[in-house]
Amino acid sequence: MLSKIDVNKFNTLIEINTLISSNYKDIHALLQRILESVTQLCGGDASSLLLVDKDKQELFFEVATGSKSQEVMHFTVKLGEGIAGWVAQHNKSIIVNDVATDKRHLREISKKINYPSNTMMAVPMRIKDECIGVIEVINKVEAGGFTQDDLEWLEIFANQAALAVVNTKSIVQANSEIQILQDRLNTNQSFHTMIVKSPMILEIIEIIDRVAKTDSSVLILGESGVGKELFAERIHLQSPRSGFPFIRVNCAALPEGLLESELFGHVKGAFTNAVANRQGRFEMADGGTIFLDEIGDLPLPLQAKLLRVIQERSFEKVGSDSTVTVNVRILAATNKDIEKQVANGEFRGDLYYRLNVLPIYIPPLRQRPEDIPELANHFLAKFIRETKKQFDGFTEEALEEILTYSWPGNIRELENCIERACVIGKNKYIQRSDLFLNTGFDMTDSMHGNRDLKLAISVFKTHFIRKVLEEKNWNQTEASKVLGIQRTYLSRLIKELEIINPKE
Repeated sequence: MLSKIDVNKFNTLIEINTLISSNYKDIHALLQRILESVTQLCGGDASSLLLVDKDKQELFFEVATGSKSQEVMHFTVKLGEGIAGWVAQHNKSIIVNDVATDKRHLREISKKINYPSNTMMAVPMRIKDECIGVIEVINKVEAGGFTQDDLEWLEIFANQAALAVVNTKSIVQANSEIQILQDRLNTNQSFHTMIVKSPMILEIIEIIDRVAKTDSSVLILGESGVGKELFAERIHLQSPRSGFPFIRVNCAALPEGLLESELFGHVKGAFTNAVANRQGRFEMADGGTIFLDEIGDLPLPLQAKLLRVIQERSFEKVGSDSTVTVNVRILAATNKDIEKQVANGEFRGDLYYRLNVLPIYIPPLRQRPEDIPELANHFLAKFIRETKKQFDGFTEEALEEILTYSWPGNIRELENCIERACVIGKNKYIQRSDLFLNTGFDMTDSMHGNRDLKLAISVFKTHFIRKVLEEKNWNQTEASKVLGIQRTYLSRLIKELEIINPKE
């Protein structure tokens, strides 16, 4: 019959085995859990788990428990050095209940962290008879030292820890390979469809098609959701690099700790879980184009490295001293006031000027009303396919709502709005109530019952331009800046729409 302590050990063993079997993602936390359990069940005061680095022929502390757990993490032990190094080299378990007289004991670490070791047991973490690490439990709390029973239980938990490490490495390596394959597939992915009717955007496309022929860096500016990525795609597709990869990176979507590795790659052993060499996005884009979206969120240390890539076309992978050279065109985009960031010291001025060789500003959707019905119908067709529901279009009231709304979220908000309407819509036509929008003014009165779409657009443009002109005291130069159009184009619109200044 099992004793109470045996029941506790078995229950802990089953619990940890369940965590390992369920693809526990945080290997550090799992190993910490294993180490804390074995320390408690074997009656130790402190413990350490060290992993073998074959290339450097040494052991490094992966996790530790006890009052000096943080201090010990800064040390490494050569293979064969100290009791842990001896265990790793000989692949054998040992109990040392008189550490002071044992010649294998590495006293330098104990002295530096001011933690004397009196008793100790250490066992190898084995996979297929190969030692991949060592677990050591230090200072038996009870008198008498560690027992053979303690050692046998420690060996069981060490095997579990070894299994957890190998499983996690396999998962991380598989995920890394999958990500690389996905990135390579993405280079051949279909590009977005560009829906354009606005004269303002057509003018920008003409500029882009000329810019595309060069290799200069381009900075695309504009509010969130205006479609900056589509214009970056257009530059790539119209460039001599169109047959090579187009790699996208959202600088705001990646954690700061992973961003450098994602951009520039890493070598095996550069950090925990770096189980294989990995290409970065710049290497993947070699010969082609890399699009750095939300560049305003790039941390300052990486801004310096990016500046070097622009200037020298070279960089080092994380954990490597070897220089990698690439031939990449850099496109960047941001919805932030990057000049203000430069003034505040949040963005490097030298990097800004290197990126801003050819700046392109994409106006918000509210300044290009001709595109709104075109985009709405495009998205409607898209979501009819995806939802497998049939709609014959929009009601007149729904179109009015779409045309009079200011779209602060721009094209992305419009797309989400149409998707939502398709999901909840139950009628033959998308209804005004399906959109869940709140417009600033009612065009029905202005149109006097006329439901012609061209007239609806004209009414919207008239209201919008008059509102901006009133805000700027009818100064056409200032109003054209707000609208993001040329003053001559604004003057033409004022004449075409018969907008009259009441002061004249």
